[in-house]
Amino acid sequence: MRQKRAKTYRKLMHLYSLSFGFRQPYQILVDSEMCQIAVDAKLDLIKQFSTVLQGNVKPMITQCCMHELYLQGKVRQPAVDLAKTFERRKCNHREAIPGDECLSSVVGDTNKHRYVVATQSQSLRNGLRIIPAVPVIHINRAVMVLEPPNEATLKAKELVGVQSLRPSAPELATVPQDKPVLKKRKGPKGPNPLSVKKKKNPNPAASARPSQKSKAESSDAPLSTAELPGQKRKRDFQDDKREEQCVEMTDAAQSIASTRTRKRRRKAAAIPSLPS
Repeated sequence: MRQKRAKTYRKLMHLYSLSFGFRQPYQILVDSEMCQIAVDAKLDLIKQFSTVLQGNVKPMITQCCMHELYLQGKVRQPAVDLAKTFERRKCNHREAIPGDECLSSVVGDTNKHRYVVATQSQSLRNGLRIIPAVPVIHINRAVMVLEPPNEATLKAKELVGVQSLRPSAPELATVPQDKPVLKKRKGPKGPNPLSVKKKKNPNPAASARPSQKSKAESSDAPLSTAELPGQKRKRDFQDDKREEQCVEMTDAAQSIASTRTRKRRRKAAAIPSLPS
């Protein structure tokens, strides 16, 4: 194989591996016609498959394709012997159907099991070009060829690339959700409260503070007991109490003075007079 072709095939398989999850060993579905051409051209299929796909391979054949080889008789016995070396893929068809229909049913609409199809049937290849992510191999003049990806495969690749950039459901669950920011309502603004002139109270007496009221009451109280012009001051209970306190203070002072004089006299009597 030429170096340029090998590089192209390597890029193709890298695309299938990254975007659609193809892994080695690659599972290859082989039809009956491919086995017959390989025997006629004396090709080593397993070696050719490994060279084209550039990795380990696992050839497989369905029971319906084996039935087609058996129907051709002993003339195609070498092709039957070659097919028997491949792994048998169960197609779950009770009665044998044509090989093209069998392979189409095994691949399905999405190629869920990631098969590589090796076939010489032109009708089957045309049908597989509609399905995304199906590598197709055929032999052209004793040269094995890997077909380029179809349009469905390229569209699916772009879709996978877009989805890979988006966060998955578990990642979205761990992300804290921000509360929606409420937009400020635009409209006429009110005046500055510091620049607004205060309203005058029409009834200042009613809006007087309690402290002012209490001061007024306290200032009014002594006026009731104060002397009025032209009248004598009346004697009240506080005056009597003051007089009693003064009398008690004078009595206490007199008693203290008398006790001091007594002590002095006692000291003077206790001192003996000196002889002359």
